[in-house]
Amino acid sequence: MDITAEVAAVVAAAGVSRGICHVFVPHTTCGITLNERADPSVRDDMLAALARIVPADAGYRHAEGNSDAHLQASLVGHAVTIPIRETRLSLGVWQALFLCEFDGPRAREVVVTVLPV
Repeated sequence: MDITAEVAAVVAAAGVSRGICHVFVPHTTCGITLNERADPSVRDDMLAALARIVPADAGYRHAEGNSDAHLQASLVGHAVTIPIRETRLSLGVWQALFLCEFDGPRAREVVVTVLPV
């Protein structure tokens, strides 16, 4: 899920002209990443690659049956840090911020911290 606009709104509301935006997801089966938004097949390719690397049916021992989601989230990561310049996220032309849900749908929280420098 592309959450760039929502995070950008938090940054704009903070009024910090130069700083750091830290985005964190406090869940064990979803992650946060920066990647291309222009071509939706990039997202599909990423999910397909993660499913090949960490298949759902690999005989995991975790009782809930969602070990693949835990492992995929660990590979993607739970936080990103983005510079802020002129009150905006300093992203590359093709970059967007994505919440990666590996065990859902579920209600999720994203923590955005804006720090001036």
